[in-house]
Amino acid sequence: MKTIAIIPVRGGSKRLPNKNIIPLGGLPLMAHSILFAQMNNAIIDEIYVSTDDQNIKEMALQYGVKVIDRPEQFASDLAPTVTSLKHVLESIEEEVENVVLLQATNPLRPNNLLTEAFDYFQKNNSDSLFTVTRNHQKLGKIIDNTFIPFNYNIGQRSQDIEPLYFENGLLYISKATLILNEIIISEKAIPFEVNHPFAYVDIDTQEDFDYALYLFFKSIH
Repeated sequence: MKTIAIIPVRGGSKRLPNKNIIPLGGLPLMAHSILFAQMNNAIIDEIYVSTDDQNIKEMALQYGVKVIDRPEQFASDLAPTVTSLKHVLESIEEEVENVVLLQATNPLRPNNLLTEAFDYFQKNNSDSLFTVTRNHQKLGKIIDNTFIPFNYNIGQRSQDIEPLYFENGLLYISKATLILNEIIISEKAIPFEVNHPFAYVDIDTQEDFDYALYLFFKSIH
């Protein structure tokens, strides 16, 4: 039974056109996720890029990965990611046990992330895992022009507030059976905490890209 990586890469992007192939440190954005998967070949048996775009397909093939042509109905802004993952599983003949989802818009990851997360996933005998990062901000809602604290009391020190975490998108691991039921994160999913600057990179705008570029060059110097 195999563990495969799936990298969904759509062609369309409204706020940052062609963002998945914009060069980041000399490589197309999506290539960072491909190389991360290839670096973890002790865990990942095969890498698939799912795309609706011919240019992305040709570029992905140059990196030696397999490409699944994504149907138009799974490539719209409203199509959930799990539909493209399910389509990949239904398009291949291999018996797959685990799916590692790597989002092209999260190009920077700590080198040891998958090794540690996959080990944690197996030890906990879970059906899904996703990465999270602690948020140290004081959060609240504005109701009727009044600020209502959510995770703290007014005047409380930041270091004493209740811990909250956000889903950072760096990495997901799911059983293939879960994906086939159109679920990535189940109710039994385990969170894997990542406290690293890369956890704050999720590229959707030019500002996001500029921040990723800054972190990339900082990490190699």
